[in-house]
Amino acid sequence: MKHVKVYGPGCKRCEATAEMVKSAAAKLGLDVEVEKVTDPREIVQAGVMSTPGVAIDGKLVHAGGLPEASKLEGWLAA
Repeated sequence: MKHVKVYGPGCKRCEATAEMVKSAAAKLGLDVEVEKVTDPREIVQAGVMSTPGVAIDGKLVHAGGLPEASKLEGWLAA
């Protein structure tokens, strides 16, 4: 199971990113645990300067704007 953190204040883009992660995981047949991180201190500590941010298994793979679906699938499949 992959652990995915979506960093952001809870805005619509952050919610959409979390749904994109779930959708991509379902398409790939992967089990994922999606955690939404809204604490500003945790967001900064993770190195996210622009939200939403996405970390997969502890590695920050995206920050700022909605990720491309194809890239998201590649990150999850890796």
